Amino acid sequence: MKLKLIYPKWEKLPGQTTFNLPPHGPVVFAAALPGYVDISFTDENLEEIDFNEPSDLVAVSMMLSTQVKRGWAIADEFRKQGRQVIFGGIAAMLHAEETMAHADSVFLGEAEGRMEEVLEDWKNGGLKKVYNFMLRYPPVESIGPARRDLYKRELYNHKGVQMVDLFHASRGCRFSCYPCAVSYLGGRAFRPRPIDKAIEELAGIENNRLFIVDNSLAQSTEWEKELFREMIPLKKKWISHTIEDDPEVLDLAAKAGAWYVYQAIYDTSDYIKERIKRYHDYGIGVEGTILLGLDNQTEDDIKRLIDFLLGVKLDLAEFTVMTPFPHTKAYDDLLREGRIFDFDWDHYNAGQVVFRPKNMSAERLQELYDYAWENFYRDESQEEKMFQLLFNVVSREMDDGTYRPRNRKLVHKSFGKDVVRPVNAGR
Repeated sequence: MKLKLIYPKWEKLPGQTTFNLPPHGPVVFAAALPGYVDISFTDENLEEIDFNEPSDLVAVSMMLSTQVKRGWAIADEFRKQGRQVIFGGIAAMLHAEETMAHADSVFLGEAEGRMEEVLEDWKNGGLKKVYNFMLRYPPVESIGPARRDLYKRELYNHKGVQMVDLFHASRGCRFSCYPCAVSYLGGRAFRPRPIDKAIEELAGIENNRLFIVDNSLAQSTEWEKELFREMIPLKKKWISHTIEDDPEVLDLAAKAGAWYVYQAIYDTSDYIKERIKRYHDYGIGVEGTILLGLDNQTEDDIKRLIDFLLGVKLDLAEFTVMTPFPHTKAYDDLLREGRIFDFDWDHYNAGQVVFRPKNMSAERLQELYDYAWENFYRDESQEEKMFQLLFNVVSREMDDGTYRPRNRKLVHKSFGKDVVRPVNAGR
């Protein structure tokens, strides 16, 4: 059978550096399909959908709330032609009830070991409206290598720089952060993949630069250390979310190729300042992730936080406004209090205020969000800071012999001297 797999486009935030990473969800789903399925994949952020392309079944994979309305429109178009459409992915799980109105079937949960049943139903004309496998997780041993062969590699670059590949070593999260839906989507139990399986997939990824997309690597100290030890010989260079604040862990992470990490910054404490310094002491860059609009924040708190960030030598900063995504405690609380005023899912992009904050107006929070981006990057642009991180990783690759220059090179003069920039480097 022929399956058309689509990743819908979404509107990017204005004023920020725009690039598209290879989407992970669709190729993980594709790996769970039986071998007899012929898959054609389109990432609509980079190429147009051919609605006339022959297919037996259409699958729409949605990660973000800002994709759902476009995903629904895509499905409506195919269904007008008489073709059946099945939805899956994080955003399909968060918006399942609304999605059902546009779908022949909605798949909820993790796909490994489940798709034979779905496709048998389809072949027999009995595709169910909902396949609900949430909280019924497949064995983590069954997670195989993602189908990265489906990517059109030439499309995933930013100004000639090849984007990182995505990889996950675990699922689930034992933390339950206030604005996060992970505990709803993947459960509160940390489910690490077997180290040998994770390393096998990592070793098979051609791209030397990766984004490890696990919700947090700081969930099991011994597993974390073992993973990093086994990664050292691969000489990969990688980005991840938080790493445990432990000298041995940080040392192993650095040896394993930690390039930079996303670190939540929620206050102006000495602990945060020292946390960032410790990453830097081990040669690991830091992109601060800063959430604005929490109930404990005043306007003065936000301004102090921005001033603080300018003094702690962050490599990058990403500001977001608190967004009440469905199936989070934030959504439940704000909905109960009548504080959500905008239910247009296109606006749930973490850059647009959709609720009434406690200590300021929605309009003022939106102004402070813009102020944060403008002030942090006033002396050095986001692109310049990103390039410095790229320059750092190229230097490390040259030191350990993993740098693979391409035929074409770019020269950048931002740092007072000519720097060779490889065209197909990662982010």
